[in-house]
Amino acid sequence: MTTDAILIGITVVLVLLSGGLIMMETAIARVSRSLVEELVDDGVRGAARLLVIVTDRPRYVNVLLFLSTTLTVTATALVSYVAIVGLEMDRGWPIGWAIAAVVAVMVVVTYVVLGVAPRTLGRQHAMSIALRTAGIARILTVVLSPLASLLILVGNALTPGKGYREGPFASQTELRELVDMAEADSLIEDDERQMIHSVFELGDTFAREVMVPRTEMVYIERTKSLRQAMSLGLRSGFSRIPVIGDNADDIVGIVYLKDIVRRVFDRRDAEQNETVETLMRPAFFVPDSKPADELLKDMQAARVHLAIAVDEYGGTAGLVTIEDILEEIVGEIDDEYDTAAPEVAPLDDGAFRVSSRMHVDDFADLVSVDVEGEEEGVDTVLGLMAKRLGRVPIPGATVDIDGWRLTAERGLDRRNRIATVLAVRVPDDGQDDVDE
Repeated sequence: MTTDAILIGITVVLVLLSGGLIMMETAIARVSRSLVEELVDDGVRGAARLLVIVTDRPRYVNVLLFLSTTLTVTATALVSYVAIVGLEMDRGWPIGWAIAAVVAVMVVVTYVVLGVAPRTLGRQHAMSIALRTAGIARILTVVLSPLASLLILVGNALTPGKGYREGPFASQTELRELVDMAEADSLIEDDERQMIHSVFELGDTFAREVMVPRTEMVYIERTKSLRQAMSLGLRSGFSRIPVIGDNADDIVGIVYLKDIVRRVFDRRDAEQNETVETLMRPAFFVPDSKPADELLKDMQAARVHLAIAVDEYGGTAGLVTIEDILEEIVGEIDDEYDTAAPEVAPLDDGAFRVSSRMHVDDFADLVSVDVEGEEEGVDTVLGLMAKRLGRVPIPGATVDIDGWRLTAERGLDRRNRIATVLAVRVPDDGQDDVDE
């Protein structure tokens, strides 16, 4: 047997071994951990070994990928040697033609034998292949894991930016791509795909991005009576209201509407004789830079539905509710009271109902008032009302501006933000009046 034949035989063995490793890698990466745990409970042979692998999946997948790459490169080198010696030296082929022949052969082999076939088998028979090869994967990992980990460190050091500690082969990106493929194959709906992507993005979303900003917070002073607190809760639609001390940065607690109602039901005179301070609960403070997914876990553990977000200087940045975080996953949560208001709706007697988010300059043009958003330092009609009132408007709050009375109307969503503003012409007495 000639040397070339021996080398070709070794190449074939290396390619087949590499294909087997790729099939193992695909199968291990695809099996479900929960299903493997069920097999362990049922006493299926090999399930215990497989459970150890799926518990630390990236480590085993990286080793299998490293070894299959090594075998593939070795096979390519052997084929190149045989081609150059046999075609270029013995048969007089130009070196370029010999290299082209090697490239053509290895592209076909790599694509079919190392690409399509093993990955297809690994996906179609993932569980059976993973169970049968779990022992082999563990032995190879024990031997080669240090070398694979070292190469990952070297790769991360050479890669611009921050690398992956466990290697780039078992990342969130791959899982997102699988979700997109599942939606393309009609295995899941598009809204389900978007929801799954939103779960991934939740870890990159901070509390400041989902919170109700301080400028839109409704709060009550600690010295107010329970009747005043109940009135504010009913008018605003909020069942939990922050309680402040000296100013909006001094959040001293949270008062619950149900606590007030229970207290007033038990003792009618408490409505006038007791203050908010006697019933408020401790506030739950979080930094506004806290990731939303961690915040959700903390709020669940603390059994609170509202958290006060604090900025880097210790001031109040806003408040976050569990619903705010959930809406980042499932989208806006509406109920039977939510309505979509048009930008402008002309009414009788020259009145207008406008969107609370309408730009101040557009509103000024509509009703011919001398107001400019840049000079006022606000952008929206609601912002203009808040500036003139000195606090966040709630439904029913009014302010007179240049002969027009603006009245805040109904909440837009469960957070009860103002949806529309009613603008009615009134006699101009030369002053701006506010009433809340």
